[in-house]
Amino acid sequence: MNSISLVGRLTRDPELRERNGTEIAGMRLAVPRRPRGGEQQPPVYVDLTAFGQLATICGKHLQKGRRVAVSGRLEYSEWTDDNHAKHSKHEVIADQVDFLDPPANGQTATAEGESK
Repeated sequence: MNSISLVGRLTRDPELRERNGTEIAGMRLAVPRRPRGGEQQPPVYVDLTAFGQLATICGKHLQKGRRVAVSGRLEYSEWTDDNHAKHSKHEVIADQVDFLDPPANGQTATAEGESK
């Protein structure tokens, strides 16, 4: 089973784009780690991608610093750039995003969508 759930804060506003008529939102999440030996550990940074209606909702209601809970699946991709350098990355494809802190206007929301 490929399932992952994370809670953290967005490090930047969602970046919206469209591909083949489908809205795509790219985000990055800072996930805190437990302190070790009494010292605070740096967060783990995770790339997130949402598709369709979920992407539209995230783009409209989220901004840098918002605390969210994300459920989805982990994906790994590899590619070679124009300079023939190899790259790879892990990312979470979001199926659900829960907004954990209220926006400035005090509304709360949950976003669910199907992933592509």
